[in-house]
Amino acid sequence: MNLSITNHTLDKLESLLKALDYRVRYEKGNFKTGACVLENSRVVVVNKFSNLESKIQGLADLIATLEVQDQLLDDKQKQLLNQLKQTTLKL
Repeated sequence: MNLSITNHTLDKLESLLKALDYRVRYEKGNFKTGACVLENSRVVVVNKFSNLESKIQGLADLIATLEVQDQLLDDKQKQLLNQLKQTTLKL
């Protein structure tokens, strides 16, 4: 799946995480990836100094790895989640 690199896409990913009961925080840090989940919590930390593409890619990659209960989601969010889980990164 090709995600467009826009603030709207970032908002959709944040909304999806919020619906899954995760909090998204933008922090400075020395982590290299775009986003990570704090151990044993439902907090996603995004490097606030990353560019928009890195933020989107980091959240998309992270969401694809989550075990989720999709009954918490509306139809559009379920569709986005399914697209993210079916995406494989081509190197």
